[in-house]
Amino acid sequence: MNILKFIIKRLFSGLLVMFGVVVVIFVLFNVLPVNSARMTLGQRADTASIAAIEKEFRLDLPWYYRMMLYFNDVSPISLNNQQDEDAPSHLKPEEVNFTQLFHVGAVSVVIKAPYLGKSLQTRRKVSEVLSEKIYPTFMLAITAMFMASVIGIVLGVIAAIKQYTVWDNSILVLSTFGISQPSYFSGIILAMVFGYYLSDWTGLNVRGSLTDIDFNGDVVTLWKNLWLPMVALGVRPIAIITQLTRSAMLDVMSQDYIRTARAKGLSYYSVVFKHGLRNAMNPVVTSISGWLAALLTGAFFIEKVFDYKGLGLQTIESLLAFDFPVVMGSVLFVAFVFVVMNIFTDILYSLLDPRVTVNH
Repeated sequence: MNILKFIIKRLFSGLLVMFGVVVVIFVLFNVLPVNSARMTLGQRADTASIAAIEKEFRLDLPWYYRMMLYFNDVSPISLNNQQDEDAPSHLKPEEVNFTQLFHVGAVSVVIKAPYLGKSLQTRRKVSEVLSEKIYPTFMLAITAMFMASVIGIVLGVIAAIKQYTVWDNSILVLSTFGISQPSYFSGIILAMVFGYYLSDWTGLNVRGSLTDIDFNGDVVTLWKNLWLPMVALGVRPIAIITQLTRSAMLDVMSQDYIRTARAKGLSYYSVVFKHGLRNAMNPVVTSISGWLAALLTGAFFIEKVFDYKGLGLQTIESLLAFDFPVVMGSVLFVAFVFVVMNIFTDILYSLLDPRVTVNH
């Protein structure tokens, strides 16, 4: 029962965070003194065309009213004015799939998937635009996190069991250097060295996306274009996981039960890996789960460097084109991933570490 209350409390706090995120991103992108309709149509657009765009995207309404309508759109449970098709709160069936629960007069209460609006540039649904870009970014983040986890844990264990030796000092120097490097800087260096100067040896490209269209119109996966962005994105997590693993291992190896295991005659490596590493993994695992969501935002810069057509590059290009609905949808999706991963991390940590109580 305690764990159930803990999960409910975390879910409620997650909903409050998402509420705040929606308010912040809407105010940020809708109170700016930018005429999105004119930026979409160009400076030579006539007044009638601009007015039509403003009406289609509710830009002719006060910002606070539009924010209420945006909440209604992104909420799974929404209100729908089913009688007046010109009403701002009318959900168009061709754009939103919904199921009516009940109605009061002209207003219906419906359940649906969150609706993020339409792109100002392409008129496509934002969810469709983003769904095409999530897979490349997800693959980039998950592979970078896997690489960082394996290498970081191995280096951290080596540094801990070889404390104060040349191995320990070298690993600490490299990890400190890795933490200090911004991801985009690492990406530029890797692209220049391995994608340009050594491209004949590596077979890697300076720029390239994970997926492409072949001559038959089929989608093909170019795995070689994943290597350099993956390494560039994983440099900082490797360094942080290395130092975190080293600190956790040193703390665990100084505990009384480790000395007891040694006194029983267990081999050194059995003590290190069976007793030491196992108990040192709690903070490392929670750090890894938290880093996975953070890598989604870090991928924005990496995707720009390598022209890697994922969620990050799409967001940057939409921002430059003043296509604010796509930018808002992207930020909202990343925030949702952050909230979900934080809740998962809290629950995982409470299950892994018996010292953590779920009563608070």
